[in-house]
Amino acid sequence: MGNRIAGALVVAALVGVSFLWSPVSGRAAEGTITGAVTSENGPEAGVWVIAETTDLPTKFIKTVVTTDDGRYLLPDLPEAAYKVWVRGYGLLDSPGVTAEPGATLDLTATVAPTPADAAKVYPANYWYSLIEPPLPSEFPGTGDAGNGIATSLQHQDQWVDIQKQGCMLCHQLGNRIIREIENLDQFDSTLAAWDHRVQMGQRGSQMTNVMSRFGRQRGLQMFADWSERIAAGVVPPAPPRPQGIERNVVVTLWEWGTEIDYVHDEIATDKRNPQVNANGPIYGVNISNDELAILDPVTNLSTNLKVPLRVDPETVPGMIARSMPAPSRFFGDELIWNDPANPHNPMMDQKGRVWMTSAIRNRSNPDYCKEGSDNPYARYFPLESGFRSAVFYEPDTQKFVMVDTCYGTHHLQFAEDENDTVYFSGGGQVIGWLNTKLYDETGDERVSQGWCPTVLDTNGDGVITKPWNEPPRRAQPVEHDSNLDTRVVVGSYGVIGDPTDDNAVWISSNRFPGRLARLRVGDNPPETCLTEMFEVPSVLDPNVPKNKTGFGARGIDIDRDGIVWTALSGSSHFASFDRSKCSVSSGPAVAEGRHCVDGWTLFPTPGPVVPGTDPPVRADYHYYNWVDQWNTLGLGADTPIATGSNSDSLLALDPETGKWTVMRVPYPRGFFTRGLDGRIDDPDVGWKGRGVWATYGEAATWHIEGGQGVKPGIVKFQVRPNPLAN
Repeated sequence: MGNRIAGALVVAALVGVSFLWSPVSGRAAEGTITGAVTSENGPEAGVWVIAETTDLPTKFIKTVVTTDDGRYLLPDLPEAAYKVWVRGYGLLDSPGVTAEPGATLDLTATVAPTPADAAKVYPANYWYSLIEPPLPSEFPGTGDAGNGIATSLQHQDQWVDIQKQGCMLCHQLGNRIIREIENLDQFDSTLAAWDHRVQMGQRGSQMTNVMSRFGRQRGLQMFADWSERIAAGVVPPAPPRPQGIERNVVVTLWEWGTEIDYVHDEIATDKRNPQVNANGPIYGVNISNDELAILDPVTNLSTNLKVPLRVDPETVPGMIARSMPAPSRFFGDELIWNDPANPHNPMMDQKGRVWMTSAIRNRSNPDYCKEGSDNPYARYFPLESGFRSAVFYEPDTQKFVMVDTCYGTHHLQFAEDENDTVYFSGGGQVIGWLNTKLYDETGDERVSQGWCPTVLDTNGDGVITKPWNEPPRRAQPVEHDSNLDTRVVVGSYGVIGDPTDDNAVWISSNRFPGRLARLRVGDNPPETCLTEMFEVPSVLDPNVPKNKTGFGARGIDIDRDGIVWTALSGSSHFASFDRSKCSVSSGPAVAEGRHCVDGWTLFPTPGPVVPGTDPPVRADYHYYNWVDQWNTLGLGADTPIATGSNSDSLLALDPETGKWTVMRVPYPRGFFTRGLDGRIDDPDVGWKGRGVWATYGEAATWHIEGGQGVKPGIVKFQVRPNPLAN
């Protein structure tokens, strides 16, 4: 990727770029604010200059990074009055100075007098690196009568996976509101305070159940000890300031939704063609209150539309609890979230329609999905129930269209085939799809959909035949007939079509240690469906060296050559998988998915290490990942990007060198993104005509810097050819 970056930046430099000051007037260019940042130490390099305004229809923030000599240029500022100020590692936040576009404004920064003062603006993962999980020697757990660690946890990796995929699923750990206990005087101990705080609010049942997976008291003690050491004055190591290409990053943020909305992820364009919807609205799903959030980045106007159901909302349970073990610290007994539709993961098709997974009815399926139906898919593998179906929004008509699916849905992606097939994860035991071309022609949701169970060719005959070995049930012995194929419940979370085979789709599973699976539909589904499964190399495989292991596969994407990428949110790696390196694809060896270890390459993500972990585990968390197939950001085609959900950042990897570009959102702190995509608005104007969009998807918006009243955001990342390019 190193050569790709250089080439991309050269092209950008030649197209549509002007520089800091006019050679005639010496004034800042129109639409910019320029100047320099200095402190008692001289010019301040690699610090952020932030301009924010509430004069526009929604709050607007733009952030850039200073050069070696402390200069900055804030580009593309709409006409408004801005508060301009400086944030940087090692500094105190500077006072805001009011300025308008066209101004030249020099800013004075103050060096932080103590490490504790400097650490107040460090990303959450640096604070989280102070936590101390049980040592590897304490495993396996011996339960409450022994070492307090749950007996189900045989390895330290499993404990850390709960710390990440259990506790970080909804919000950052390490941000101020989590690491500090402001109401400690209300409790007998820090441990008691933690016991109470994991029960608060509508997520209380979920949080307290996760804590019990550690061995409840042992888990609470880990968090209580962490908070006590921080209260006693322990501070994390200092993060590095942005360097190199990181100083070329321009971050623009708009607020949208309301102060209680949980806007999960967004879509700006069709992944297969990033020029679809050029300069158009950005769409996000408000998973907590059943709305489609819409931002017009041209007018800076944010609006919301209600996502409908086919039935009375009172008959649809949603996903967020309607009760709480303990009142919220912020909202008391008030139920602020109401989500019968629970919309999730929007995607855009070639017509600019916004598709999402969303509930439209209760969970019991129509008869044509079930046992006894003449539906060929139901005859092959009947489905009794499923949560969420499919909904799409037509911008031209401003209408929502609901499509009932027999299988449950979670993530969705369009294939590069003649039918514009959309594949869905979330079906539990199956992978489902919808032929959107056929649906548009007929309007028949029954005939347009299909699904297949995930079955491995373990008897090695090249086809899947019934009967097959069924997955083992809990507390029952495994009965495996080597003459049969084997059905597996992979646990479908993420999904992506294969650009090298329009008949194949990949899925990811976040069940420890993580798996990828590839389903090839064939020419006569469901009978021709065939699955391959590949487990992340982990401590569960005794043949893998410890320093080659990872865990926590979650997100999934693929490059144009068919290399699959998954961010290992547990072990904090970015992993690639190359199926072409697999020599075995069928037979008994494929049953566990450990037959192609050589296909995996693991790249440790940047950031501090959680102490006592062996092998070392970083303190970051990666909710999802994405591959910039079309160079929408400017770092080169097929650049893989992981979400630094616990580090206020996006993390772009150069696979050729293993080097990272860390693109932070320094303000407001708490940037926790779940989904991203890139769009090209104008391919002829260089860096200004392209960018990557990401949600500010903190589940609890009141955890964001600023507290109650702050709204979620939508963020645009752009990379210019140098820190002063306009």
